[in-house]
Parts: sequence; structure tokens; C-alpha cells
Amino acid sequence: MDARFLGIPDLAEVPTVAVVVDVMRAYTVAAWAFARGAERIVLAGSLEEALELKDRHPRWVALKDGPPAPGFDAVNSPGLLRSADLGGRTVVQKTTAGTVGALAVKDASLVLCAGFVVAEATALVLKSVEADRVTFVVTGEDGRAEEDLACARYIAGRAGGTEADASECLRRAAASRAATELTEGVRQGAHPDDVALCLELDRFPFAMVAGQEDGSTVLRPHSVPRR
Repeated sequence: MDARFLGIPDLAEVPTVAVVVDVMRAYTVAAWAFARGAERIVLAGSLEEALELKDRHPRWVALKDGPPAPGFDAVNSPGLLRSADLGGRTVVQKTTAGTVGALAVKDASLVLCAGFVVAEATALVLKSVEADRVTFVVTGEDGRAEEDLACARYIAGRAGGTEADASECLRRAAASRAATELTEGVRQGAHPDDVALCLELDRFPFAMVAGQEDGSTVLRPHSVPRR
């Protein structure tokens, strides 16, 4: 498998298969939302779009980066979301990097969104479609975020049949700028357990696939049998 690792600004063309990686915290949060019963996640292009969707659909759950804000029901924190009851609900998610990356490749034939918590399931989907070339969108820090690069390379290794050192990848992620900022309280809208939750390898048995539905980019869980 030919794997490319690109930041959002480096996406010059629409890839055929894309894996959008945001470990801390968009796609860890998305996985937790599905684990808490969410039916689907609508990825919004702006805070205004998220609020408009929430206004049209009052039962939807609107979620954003940073501190709580009027009109939003939740923040982008797995630690704060893990006790939520989202059974059958639609979540609207807008984040600084993760949702931006998914929307940048929304026209790809296959779009997977991932973090460490769904790494193996994501790799199994890539194996099942026998993808020859995969573009990993490293969303954090314009493609330089260590936690996203480490996760992307781990998934690529697992999908390509090469040995991937999980402990080293997780060590790099734990030492990343994002992890430090979360631990030190630099980022608002966080929980003390967020870093640990983002580094739980293969916590969930599903991958997350983004597709187009009624003019929106919608993320849904995709069950993958364990091998």
C-alpha cells in the first residue's frame, strides 16, 4: 500500500481513499459519541452552520472546540462526553482541525475518520477494500502534529501488513504538543482524563466512515469483525 501523509494545506487533489486523523480530540470524541448511542455525526463547516443546524433540529446535539458557548450542548472532550446519553441522537460536530480535514476530502471515494481508539478497525477496512494508495490527512498543526502522525503511521503499518510498534507510536503521541497543552490546562473545554482516553488503543470495534447525505458530510460507525 502506497501511503501518503499530508497536512490539510497540502491537499492539492481529491484522493481516492482518505483517512482523516485527529487523535486529540475530534475523532476520539466522535468514537465516544457513537459508543454512547449517537446514530450519526454531521460535520459542520463553521460554528454558524452548526448553530443553524441545531436551530432547525432542536433535538440534535451541537458540539464544538473550546469552552461551553450559547447554543452548543457539549464540548470536544471525550472525558466530558463519555457519560452522555446520546441514544438515537444526531450530533453536529465542528472542530478546529478534524472536521476541516474531513470536509477537505469529502469527495473521495472512501473517507475514514480515525484516532487510536479505532485504529485496528480502520486498518481492517483499508485491507478489505484493498486500497493501493491511501492519503492520510494529518489534521493537527498543518500536518506536523506528532500524535496524528504517529497514529496515521500506525494505521498504515497495520493496513499494509508491516509490523507497527504500538508502544512507540503511543509514546510519541503522549509526548506531543497537544497532549502537553491538554495536561497543563492550556486548552479549554477539557477533562483531566482526555489524554488517557485519546491514547486507548482499539477501544472500539468499529471504524468511522464519512459520506454525503442530503448535502451534508455525515459520519457513521462501520462495524468490523475482529480477526
